[in-house]
Amino acid sequence: MGKSILITGGARSGKSLLAERLTLELGRPAIYIATAEAHDAEMEARIAAHVSRRGPEWRTVTAPLDLVGALEESDGQGPRLVDCLTLWLSNLMHAEIDWPDAGDALATTLSAQTSPVVIVTNEVGGGIVPENALARRFRDAAGAINQRIAAAADEVHLCVAGYPMRVK
Repeated sequence: MGKSILITGGARSGKSLLAERLTLELGRPAIYIATAEAHDAEMEARIAAHVSRRGPEWRTVTAPLDLVGALEESDGQGPRLVDCLTLWLSNLMHAEIDWPDAGDALATTLSAQTSPVVIVTNEVGGGIVPENALARRFRDAAGAINQRIAAAADEVHLCVAGYPMRVK
């Protein structure tokens, strides 16, 4: 069975760099499963910076909604890095897809993988309570899905100011 690692932390905490390093330590070449979509120039620039930083030892698969399918299709082809669970959740909520069921399906899929999977997610519960209902629903959903995937993962790491701490 493949190892699964969840990496969480705040914005710009070093999550992605840690995830890239751990994924490459698990084998090469690696597969980067991107959940982000470029809907504007700023996001296009962010994605381009990530791609150029990773370099040629990575193959990129875009899966804004069908993360389970992307994991199933790529299993057996080397370690995979999913970046990020929070954007995937946002995509699901925007598309009005049942995110609790999708999260359960992801947890089940993780346990069946033969190749390693590293997943990046944002810790969104450390700030103030959002002022609007949509933001509160998203914060609550992110907390729930992070807990579900953390329970299914073999390891969980928290990044703070560029320093990771293993919590599971």
